[in-house]
Amino acid sequence: MSQQGNFFGGFLLGTVMGGVVGGVIGVLAASRLSQAEKPETAEVKPSKKRQVKAAPEQNMEVARRGLEDKIAQLNDAIDDVRQQLGTVNGSEPTPEPMAAPEP
Repeated sequence: MSQQGNFFGGFLLGTVMGGVVGGVIGVLAASRLSQAEKPETAEVKPSKKRQVKAAPEQNMEVARRGLEDKIAQLNDAIDDVRQQLGTVNGSEPTPEPMAAPEP
């Protein structure tokens, strides 16, 4: 029983200490990042506000096209990996069967 108590105590102490150390590192990293971004954000924010107010539909269209391009790139990458894995396993990848048309 004493081994279980020692394990639980050590586990609890390690969890608390890990949380404290991780929190301190997170706070330090966040403060450095916020200090590094301050000069840039002052210049970027006003221009973004003007763009959003000027043409929100146009911004949404640009964002949609960008997402469609990224999705197409991801689909191509997935197809390439499927082909590579199929040839690695010693067989050619088989296309998915198409559904039969209903009469």
